[in-house]
Amino acid sequence: MSLCRTNKLGPDKRARVKFILLPLRTMLVLLAGLLAALPAIAQYPGQVTKDDKDTPELRSIAVLEWTGDEKNPKASRLVPVAVFDQGQLQDGGIYLARPEPLAVAPEVEYELELDGKPTGLFDITNAGQQMGSWVGFGSWKPMPAPRRKPTVAELARTHFDDDDAQSDEPVLHRKHHADDAPASGSGGNAGSGSDNEQGPPSDPDRPVLHKKSSNTDSAGNGSGTNAGSGTNSGSGTSNTSGTSNETGTASAQTGDPDRPVLHKSKKSQTADTGSVESVADDTDPDRPRLKRGKSSGDAIEVAPSLVGLPPELHQVVAVSDAKSRPPHPWDYAWANADDEAKLKASLEDMARNALGLNPPAAPAKPVNKRVSTRKSSKPAAAPPPPATLEGEQFHVFELAYGSGATLVLSAHTDGPAAQQKFVTLLAQPDLYGNVLVLLKNVTDDAHLDEKPRMHLVGAVDALADNRGELLFELRGATQRQFALYRVLRGRAEQLFVTGGGQFGAAGNE
Repeated sequence: MSLCRTNKLGPDKRARVKFILLPLRTMLVLLAGLLAALPAIAQYPGQVTKDDKDTPELRSIAVLEWTGDEKNPKASRLVPVAVFDQGQLQDGGIYLARPEPLAVAPEVEYELELDGKPTGLFDITNAGQQMGSWVGFGSWKPMPAPRRKPTVAELARTHFDDDDAQSDEPVLHRKHHADDAPASGSGGNAGSGSDNEQGPPSDPDRPVLHKKSSNTDSAGNGSGTNAGSGTNSGSGTSNTSGTSNETGTASAQTGDPDRPVLHKSKKSQTADTGSVESVADDTDPDRPRLKRGKSSGDAIEVAPSLVGLPPELHQVVAVSDAKSRPPHPWDYAWANADDEAKLKASLEDMARNALGLNPPAAPAKPVNKRVSTRKSSKPAAAPPPPATLEGEQFHVFELAYGSGATLVLSAHTDGPAAQQKFVTLLAQPDLYGNVLVLLKNVTDDAHLDEKPRMHLVGAVDALADNRGELLFELRGATQRQFALYRVLRGRAEQLFVTGGGQFGAAGNE
């Protein structure tokens, strides 16, 4: 019907209708496309989160420092480094500080690790600030001994009673014990018969009811010698006043010898004169006195705090995790012991070159064209021994299962502290067995604030992914930081540094 009406229109009106219908068709096509895309947009939630059960809720990395013996340290402190929360490393010195950071809050327990092997526990009791940074103090405890599994014989003994365990033969019936009460109707009858007919009770401390003697009336007046009053032999009523001590003694003797008797106190009471003694002349030793001194109330026992950076400072990695994880040692097992000695010698030679300890190479002598047939009488001089590296520390790690060796060597020169020079090398062996240096740090005492000295604390799994990171202390002349380095694919990358400044980043070459 509508189509016929359109055909009867003139050319101008038909063109105008087509001009109006074309935009409407385009809008309908766009609207259909938007409607088709709405379900897809509604299904996209934005950021897709992965629910991984192995992802830790919180994991804190710290460094325990102490002086003295490891079993009996003189003073100690715990320095927070990083807190791994929701896939990100946060600065442990300021993370959730209220006022102390979460990493050094009271009752937080750290596990001390030496190359991934647990060596002890450290419980935080209180925290404080040193040189503008938070540190924790607490007590050092050994690792709890593992539970010993009971043997088969011990498990078999638990099925028997303690009394039956002394016998080799199992007893299925209940044994008769000496302290069991006698059955009713057997033995002595406590409710009938005289006292002589009753046998001795099984329990000596058990009270026994005795039958009242027949020669004592209900009024308590005796007759004969039982109720007599000493010298008076007449009626017992004269002795009922209780004024004579002999009457009470006699009546007590007639009854139960264990029956308690009330006696009047013979202690004379002091008369109340109402006098008051002065405090100065008071000789009462129990009288409380106010004295000035230390409070005896509940106070936190502050552990001996470690101040400054003493030369005999010891350090170890500390980890606090909400989940219990199996230990992961980072020691590398060499297939050939000669490879370790070869790589160590190569690193030591590189360290001597960096410290300037190796003498410069002698210039080549000109070659004489005349060949002398005369043999030299002087033997060839032996090369000088290599220079000694002071404070040398050499470590080899396996930072992932099945990965190669990662070598770390640090040393310094001899002499006064103001003239010492320090070097730290991080390397891996290449495919040909040669040393490939990944990180090199060389500095001296005059440039420590520009290039801090790198001191290896140890290896730690900071991200809880079964891969180890290297924890270094970056120590300058007036400040220090801690940094985590990840070694992966032939590169050493700085993963995290405390403080976030450029102090730690300037120490690499």
